[in-house]
Amino acid sequence: MTSVSDRSALPGNARTHAPYADALQAAAERDSLFLSTPGHGGTTTGISAGQAEFFGEHILSLDIPPLFDGIDLGVDTPKDEALQLAAEAWGARRTWFLTNGSSQGNRMAALAIGTLGTGVVTQRSAHSSFIDGIVLAGLNPGFVYPNVDEVNGIAHGVTPDSLRQAIASHPETVSAVYLVTPSYFGAIADVRALAEVAHEAGAALIVDAAWGAHFGFHPDLPESPVTLGADIVIMSTHKLAGSFTQSALLHLGDTEFANRLEPALARAFMMTSSTSENAHLMASIDIARRDLVNSRDAISYSLENIRHIRARIEGSEHYHLLSGDFMNHADVVDIDPFRLPIDITSTGLDGHAVRKRLTEDFDIFAEMATATTIVALIGVGKSPDLGRLFDALDAMRLENTETRPAEAVAASAGAVTASAGIPALPSAGKLVALPRDAYFADSELVPAAEAIGRTSVSSLAAYPPGIPNVLPGEEITAETVEFLQAVAASPTGHVRGGVDSTLATFRVLKG
Repeated sequence: MTSVSDRSALPGNARTHAPYADALQAAAERDSLFLSTPGHGGTTTGISAGQAEFFGEHILSLDIPPLFDGIDLGVDTPKDEALQLAAEAWGARRTWFLTNGSSQGNRMAALAIGTLGTGVVTQRSAHSSFIDGIVLAGLNPGFVYPNVDEVNGIAHGVTPDSLRQAIASHPETVSAVYLVTPSYFGAIADVRALAEVAHEAGAALIVDAAWGAHFGFHPDLPESPVTLGADIVIMSTHKLAGSFTQSALLHLGDTEFANRLEPALARAFMMTSSTSENAHLMASIDIARRDLVNSRDAISYSLENIRHIRARIEGSEHYHLLSGDFMNHADVVDIDPFRLPIDITSTGLDGHAVRKRLTEDFDIFAEMATATTIVALIGVGKSPDLGRLFDALDAMRLENTETRPAEAVAASAGAVTASAGIPALPSAGKLVALPRDAYFADSELVPAAEAIGRTSVSSLAAYPPGIPNVLPGEEITAETVEFLQAVAASPTGHVRGGVDSTLATFRVLKG
């Protein structure tokens, strides 16, 4: 694994300076009288007293609105400098700060590629926000399916050959490709080779690298997709890179598509961003960028700690780290060490139950779970003591062993997927109408049993991780209904886009 570049070569101010955050701090320290929004005025009196008591006076003073002289008003502002430093740090031609998360970036990307044409090939495990973008932009999607570990419920990446075949089989010219890497479990696809396939077909490559904002900032981390040929890259700095929740980045690569995509992305940004962008979130991104540039020693220490954690898991009699097997798959060329997918079947419980017990009984919050697995996430530069997690897992395993016959525990460990009560991930139904056409068509609510074989007008995605199981315009299958209802009924599950929380009804094209 190699880093994007030698960060020590960056200018000194890039390593010590967070221009937007610094300008915000300077403005907050002034004795200003605000007769404008926000209504709290940066003070602790009157109706703001509750806000100040809960968040602190300093948080209020930093809540400065857009178009503020000395921060983002005019040309060559501190905000402009912060954006340029971010582009340089990640190796992009241009970067946008996103305060509506990577979901905003996905919608921006879909709108922007709509200027190239309507044919798009998307990884089937795309986030639901990109499907929203397909609807907004009126795109015609074809799909490339990731390799799926059916036993553990894990979707990995796609191979260059599978992408080439998906592009060739699309009924119209493909103008863009949308792929997800790293995966939710830390598997990394061959972006360089995939970019070559897309570009050979005349298509731009969008990479949802929401989980990879830290890539390229240490020689022992994977390279950033921004420098591997991707045309648009979306990153959630809040996921592992330390910024506040809902903060993210969109990068435009310095590629052959840049001149066409840059104005389209600028317009898409205006359409999807708030006209009252949150200053705290933008400052948080700026600081995260500065700290990543200076994070080499912290990351080195963190990686050493993770090596010990991984060795402890692999040396355990009871647990197994699934990412150790990821490299056996043709679609995976690397792994992200900061995500730990742990096989917990030896507890005799399914992963969803384990995740719920960890939260309720041990005050430990795992990122996500499948029937066999929990995923622990470690923030970049962090070195938590995971002994507390292992003690909790052991406590559940021993409790289950003591209260159930040994043969029953062994049987449940061998068939934990069934014990989870959640069926295997269903195959997608046939796309019978363009997503935008279905979304805006006349619709009706029908009971779940009557929805089978009908065409959905909704995007339905099981959370976590938020991958759509049904798209607008797709046929609803019996397997999908069973799966989504099981997820909705599970202790930690939720289905985004459902008409009701139990999915007793579905919204379909009017018959």
